[in-house]
Amino acid sequence: MKIMVAIKRVVDYAVKIRVKPDKSGVETQNVKMSMNPFCEIALEEALRIKESGMASEVVAVSMGPAQCVDTLRTGLAMGADRGIHVEATGALFPLSVAKLLRALVEVEKPGLLILGKQAIDDDCNQTGQMIAGLLNWPQGTFASKVVLDKEKHEVMVDREIDGGLETLCLDLPAVITTDLRLNQPRYATLPNIMKAKSKVIKKFTPQDLNVEIKSDMEVVQVTEPPKRKAGVIVSSVDELVDKLKNEAHVI
Repeated sequence: MKIMVAIKRVVDYAVKIRVKPDKSGVETQNVKMSMNPFCEIALEEALRIKESGMASEVVAVSMGPAQCVDTLRTGLAMGADRGIHVEATGALFPLSVAKLLRALVEVEKPGLLILGKQAIDDDCNQTGQMIAGLLNWPQGTFASKVVLDKEKHEVMVDREIDGGLETLCLDLPAVITTDLRLNQPRYATLPNIMKAKSKVIKKFTPQDLNVEIKSDMEVVQVTEPPKRKAGVIVSSVDELVDKLKNEAHVI
């Protein structure tokens, strides 16, 4: 069985985000970029499934500008067998990404598609659900545990919900999106980083996949959240109640 994993290049989680002066988006020039943390978890889970003998190949897929190849190389250094880069210069919104993934699934024929539940740049949490709908595949979102049964050709997914945990049994092929508590991603070792340089990365364009990229969303303005006001130290419970009642109007 082949597993396909979608990975995204995003601004590194440790970088302080700066809004562009024209408020059209966030600054990405001369900013450290890395693999989306949820995508790292998705790739780690795919590699663990392969190492357990349940899969024969892990294919990493990334979409965006030429620099996405660096992110793919990171995925290959972690252990993915090969990469696919769909080169697109403009903004890619979730529906466009889902359509591109559907086209790649038709080419690669994977038995399992794993994605991070969301990207830390836009926090959309939409692509996994959309691709499952387009493919008409069963989906297990926010997965905190994945158990594959190769004989029954199904996968058990524990997913985190507001009330606790929900367990789903999905027939393969299926779509899974990963949550933070699923696993701890491995670090790429130096030998594997060197090996990754010789691994194959196949290139596509949206035109090659017969997918039209069009913006179904418009970003009107990007602004920083308002700065939080300094706190006030009160001298007594009565003063606290008074401020909550007469100033904050919460009681």
